[in-house]
Amino acid sequence: MRSLSLFCFLTLAVLAVSPLQAQNSEMVQISPPTMRRIEPPGRNASAEELETQGDELRVEKAYLDALDYYRAALLKRPNYAPLYNKAGIVELLMQRYKEAARDFSHAIHADHKYAEPVNNLGVVEYEAKKYSKAIKQYERAIRLRSDSGSFYANLGAAYFSKKEFELASDSYAKALQLDPDILERSSHNGISAQLPSPEDRARYDYIVAKLCALRGDNDRSLQHLKRAMEEGYAGINDVYKDPGFSSLRTDARFAELMASRPPAIPE
Repeated sequence: MRSLSLFCFLTLAVLAVSPLQAQNSEMVQISPPTMRRIEPPGRNASAEELETQGDELRVEKAYLDALDYYRAALLKRPNYAPLYNKAGIVELLMQRYKEAARDFSHAIHADHKYAEPVNNLGVVEYEAKKYSKAIKQYERAIRLRSDSGSFYANLGAAYFSKKEFELASDSYAKALQLDPDILERSSHNGISAQLPSPEDRARYDYIVAKLCALRGDNDRSLQHLKRAMEEGYAGINDVYKDPGFSSLRTDARFAELMASRPPAIPE
């Protein structure tokens, strides 16, 4: 849970290195601008071929090239919602939030029942810290498609950022019900890293530990509980009386963990 995001914190490219960088070896080197790596899309390629090539380039993180191919595919297949959604994802990965929002909106306009761009528009709002607006988009996506653990995980993250912890916990519980591995993947993609303070990160881990314990997943519960302690969760002693941890308390490893009391790791 230490690595960055969802959802996608890329280094912004600039065209020049500042004079300070040349004078101070301790300065961080800013990455060069994103470059196009392959030839432009061919005129004779079909929309399907262009889309497939765009998908491959996106996997390779050749985002500008991928965007070129998606745009070329859209010229041959206008108003095709999945292509607009894919273009929006690339824009989001490049932190072009305004452009991403426009592409997701085009996808929604092209297909009002397409849930993914609605969720992705929520991600744009979330990145802008407009959590109430993000929640509305996530809830709208869930109404369109209620079987996606990712939508509920995103909803939980937005509620958590608003410090509405009960609603966050309910959303995370639903996400785990639909996809038991979703919070682990989301954590590697940056939910905890996006939280503003060690206290919030510690609370997040405590909540996830409780949800895992309720599901009988003691291994993950203990991992998150250990992290909550390392992050200095102030209410850690609640674990002895919280009914959500009743089954975990019978696990010998729980007693070992609590006896060891991992020290809080300073920021």
